[in-house]
Amino acid sequence: MIYKVSHRTTYKYVYPVSVGNHVACLKPRSSAQNYVVHNTLNIQPAPVTYTERVDYFGNTLCFFTVQEPHKKLVVEANSEVVVTPDTSISDRASLPWEQSTDCLALDHSVECLDAYQYQFESPRIRIRPDFAAYALESFTPQRPMREALLDLTTRIYKDFRFDSKVTTVRTPTEEVFKKRRGVCQDFAHVQIACLRSIKIAARYVSGYLRTYPPPGKPRLIGADASHAWVSAYCRGVGWLDMDPTNNVAPTDGHVTLAWGRDYGDVSPLRGLILGGGGHSLNVEVDMEPIEG
Repeated sequence: MIYKVSHRTTYKYVYPVSVGNHVACLKPRSSAQNYVVHNTLNIQPAPVTYTERVDYFGNTLCFFTVQEPHKKLVVEANSEVVVTPDTSISDRASLPWEQSTDCLALDHSVECLDAYQYQFESPRIRIRPDFAAYALESFTPQRPMREALLDLTTRIYKDFRFDSKVTTVRTPTEEVFKKRRGVCQDFAHVQIACLRSIKIAARYVSGYLRTYPPPGKPRLIGADASHAWVSAYCRGVGWLDMDPTNNVAPTDGHVTLAWGRDYGDVSPLRGLILGGGGHSLNVEVDMEPIEG
């Protein structure tokens, strides 16, 4: 499946901003399953400086400075991405889950060293006994890794309710776990916390989700969604992606943007401004299939 993806972020300020330094994480990662044909980033007002670099996790970050006084900032990323799901992974993901835990500390291969860093706490995700207890209801002794991971994904989907009004980007994962409500970012954090609490390496994936209009209704431009899901490391297989918000293993309806330890590593746009006062934020995402 080939998609044209547009991600438009608009900030409106009460008072003029005299200078703004920003970091954008809006260039999709390229991989065998997520090949980026091209990407452009349009910024208004035009920045006086603009640089790109690859961060520690392999994501492309764009650093820019706007010095023209402005009451509105618009950042629009446009990409063309070819999504090709790995359909063979389910046949290879049959090892008992325990084989993907302590082995990472002993295996010095590049793959395992990379996965090992995702076993530990991060700024937004803590390792706790209650997370472990919840996970172990799915991860019973010697259960195949993918089967256990699917079961945990389904339980989070059933036990938690999507509610965009009860959390913010700063809500602790422990609070989400207690309230059983939140959004995709929260559910991804909860699942990662559960996995890390039983020594399974798990990372946070940001990206886009294709949505579908109700039957008989037209497709609305800009109504698709930025999204978040989970990737867990399985020894002998690699990374297994799961989407607890929708109870699916991501296929050709998910486009990967970036990954890291938690949301803080991959937030789409962040920065510091001088002036502005209060502000409003509007985000529009459009995923248009152009083949198949």
